[in-house]
Amino acid sequence: MNVQAVEHLPGRRAFIRPGELLARSPDAAGRWTQSAHHTDGLFLLRLSHGADPCEIAASLRERGQDASPNHVVVGQPLFFGGPSGAPRPAPALALGGGEPSGVTAAVLDTGLAPHPWFTGADWFPGQPGEVLDADGDGLLDGQAGHGTFIAGLLLRQAPGIRLRVVRALDSHGVGDEAGVLRALGALREAPVDVLVLSFGCHTYDDRASPLVERALAALTGTVVVACAGNTASSRPFWPAALPGVIAVGALDSAEVTRARFSAYGPWVDACARGEALTSSFVDFHPFDGYAMWSGTSFAAAVVGGAIAAAARRMPTGEAAHQVLHATGTRFPDLGVHVAGPR
Repeated sequence: MNVQAVEHLPGRRAFIRPGELLARSPDAAGRWTQSAHHTDGLFLLRLSHGADPCEIAASLRERGQDASPNHVVVGQPLFFGGPSGAPRPAPALALGGGEPSGVTAAVLDTGLAPHPWFTGADWFPGQPGEVLDADGDGLLDGQAGHGTFIAGLLLRQAPGIRLRVVRALDSHGVGDEAGVLRALGALREAPVDVLVLSFGCHTYDDRASPLVERALAALTGTVVVACAGNTASSRPFWPAALPGVIAVGALDSAEVTRARFSAYGPWVDACARGEALTSSFVDFHPFDGYAMWSGTSFAAAVVGGAIAAAARRMPTGEAAHQVLHATGTRFPDLGVHVAGPR
C-alpha cells in the first residue's frame, strides 16, 4: 500500500502518498518536480527522491499559495486508533416507504451494491458498484460494503430521496486527497442537496487542506456532513472540522454517552447513534444483504439523512439549521443529539 506516515508536528502523525504534492501550478515545487498531472484545475506533482511534500507545502503556503501533500483518507480510521469493529451479519430489515421527495443526497465512499432497497429506484442505474474481493483471497475486503451501508442508513432516515454515490475509497476503505478533489469537482457539475463524507484524515500540520476547503466551499447550496472520526481523541479530523462542514460524532447504542471510539471536541457539531446500527449490505458469505456495524461514518449518515428528510419541507440550509438547533439533548464536545432510525 502506497502510504507514508509523517510527523511534521512532533507526536501528530498523519498519512500521505509519498513524494506527491497537490498545487495550483505545475511549477510550484520547482526543481523537485519530476512530473505534473493536471486534475480538475489542480496539478498532482510527483517529486524527486529526497523531497519532503510537507515542507514544500508549508513553504508554499507561507508565500500565499494553495498546496497540500496528497493526504491519505480512510472510511474508518485504520491507521490511527483502529477500526471500531468488523461488520456482522444481520437479519433482513424492511425499509419504510416514502413518496419521492425531490431531495438528492450524495455519498463519497466505496460504491453501491445491488440491493432490494435500491435496484427498483430510477436513480440506481449507473452507480459505481462495490468491489468485494480485490485481492482474490475469497474473503470480503475490509471496507467492502461501506458505501452500501451508508446509503441504506440515508434511506432509512429519509425514504424517497434520490442517492448519488461517487467512489472515492477502495474496498479497504482507503483513498487520497487527489481522488476526493476529483469527486468534489464532479459534484460541481451536478449539484446535490446533502453531501455525506464518510471518511477523513489528520493532516500533517493539523490544519485543513486549503484545496479541500476551497472545493467544498464551491458547492454552494449543498449541506456537507462529515464523520468526526473513530480516533477516540479531540484532535481535529478533516474535513469534518472545517467551519462550513457539519462534524458528527457517535453515541453508544443506548444513545446516552459517547461511543468509546468516537472523536470529540468543540469542533464536533452533532452526534447520533453510531454503535450496532443495521443497514443494507453486500451479498457475500456470510452476509445476505444486511449487516450490523459501528462507526462515526454511520452516525454521519444518520444526521445527513435527518437533514435530507427535513429538506422535503424547506430549503436545505434551513433544514440543517432546524436539525442542529432542535431542542434535543446536547452532549459536551459532541454537539446536539440527532435521533436515528428505530
